[in-house]
Amino acid sequence: MTRVALPIVLLALTAVPIRAQETAELVLRGGRFYPVSTPGVVEGGLAVRDGRIVYLGDDAGLSAHVGADTRVVELDGRTVTPGLIDAHSHLQSLGAALERVDLVGSASYAEVIERIRERADATPVGEWIQGRGWDQNDWQEKAFPHHGALSDAVPDHPVWVNRVDGHAALLNARAMDLLGVSSASVDPIGGRFERDGAGEPTGVLVDMAMSVGSGIPAAEREEHERQIVAGARHCLERGLTTVTEMGISQEMFRAYRGLRQRGELPIRAALFLSGDDAALLDHWFDRGPEIDAEARLQVRGVKLYSDGALGSRGAALVEPYADDPGNIGLLITGGDEMAEICERALESGFQVATHAIGDRGNLVTLDAFERCFEEPRPEARFRIEHAQIMRLNDIERMARLGVIASMQPTHATSDMPWAEDRVGGHRILGGYAWRRVLDAGGRLALGSDFPVESADPRLGLYSAVTRSDLEGEPADGWYPAELLTREEALRGFTLDAAHSLFLEDEIGSLEVGKRADLVVFASDIVGVPVADIPGVEVDMTVVDGEIVFERGSDR
Repeated sequence: MTRVALPIVLLALTAVPIRAQETAELVLRGGRFYPVSTPGVVEGGLAVRDGRIVYLGDDAGLSAHVGADTRVVELDGRTVTPGLIDAHSHLQSLGAALERVDLVGSASYAEVIERIRERADATPVGEWIQGRGWDQNDWQEKAFPHHGALSDAVPDHPVWVNRVDGHAALLNARAMDLLGVSSASVDPIGGRFERDGAGEPTGVLVDMAMSVGSGIPAAEREEHERQIVAGARHCLERGLTTVTEMGISQEMFRAYRGLRQRGELPIRAALFLSGDDAALLDHWFDRGPEIDAEARLQVRGVKLYSDGALGSRGAALVEPYADDPGNIGLLITGGDEMAEICERALESGFQVATHAIGDRGNLVTLDAFERCFEEPRPEARFRIEHAQIMRLNDIERMARLGVIASMQPTHATSDMPWAEDRVGGHRILGGYAWRRVLDAGGRLALGSDFPVESADPRLGLYSAVTRSDLEGEPADGWYPAELLTREEALRGFTLDAAHSLFLEDEIGSLEVGKRADLVVFASDIVGVPVADIPGVEVDMTVVDGEIVFERGSDR
């Protein structure tokens, strides 16, 4: 009897798991779904099993996927899109910014000083005060600040606060003393110590001059991990399911890997190596890319810098700045060096993403890419980050070479009050030129560059389809010929962003077989009046079929 009964018992035990595998763990029912991979809307429901989409169609077809243990979410007409992807961001910096002095929106230098002073009053004497977000373009006085007033207000703490774009920093006297910034400091290649009429440092460091910041005590890995998780939670609440980390060190990689190994990384992350660390590149080019079987964490890109930023007049231009004659900006990486790194990256299985803002920065970058490719190489998925001010023929060349334009819609709406002053009426025609990129046959991957801009992708979608500020100005959009349609904007934040990360087979659209990364919106973010887009609530964010954020709950 025993020999006969044993297999019967085993069959009984295996029968339940087999039935469970045929039903879904999560079902969304009664909604409007934007697949993105195909035009239009699917009215009905979606089912998820083992972290992947197993059904998308009318509600009638869902019944076969609902079992006793299935969680069923009644959408009641709400809208679902693929999980949103930020193709260019800085997750750990976002987490750090959430902890540090927030200077975004400060209307004057006096307000910057007051926010820093308040933090200093609550901080032990001698400890560093760090922050980010000041922008002299938002002040009545548009010139870079001088450290004098800050040093007088906060004399006993070293202060380092980054400009909003991360391409300039303001230091007080205490910080300059500790870091050795003085009248004897020599401008590095690709950087500048701002000076007053007497040749003394003003406390503002531009681009590579900020390398003196290596003297600030380094954060511990536990601090990095805490900041990554805090940044990830912030993103998930806003519908982002995949982010990028542009320019990591080996220590930062260890922080990400530790979180991933312990199952504590709640978001999908694509990491790009810092291209200014030769030893780091040597190590990884010998090692090869890090490809996660579950697409949760990967390292297969290198981040380079061609030039600086437009707001701090560090972007490299072919002709001088219209509002600063004689200044053509800062070239950070020369063409020969860039081409050499590109060739090594290509041979080692890495893509290259090069920050290029000015028309000269973009020109040098495309020259280096073309030398590396010898012929168009769209499969390499090299990217230009920002592609902000470009000569019109270089937009066409970028498309012809198969280079992805990784652009940030909110940069345009943040910069529009002063960008044309920087470059003049002719060059601005190749500025923030999303439509020209698409019309040339190029591909757009959209993001925010957070924490330079808000991490909220709803603001990016709004900027992409309006080119207006949140008050709706200008009413017809700033250079409205460059507007995107809502479908193009959504694709840029989903499927095309996934393509730019080699992840389009896993995420970026709602398709059977793909990973179940999705966002449930309270209303139709694609169909509401454009003015309402920023206020459409995120009700639920799902990563790999797991609900990782639900509005109104502790999740």
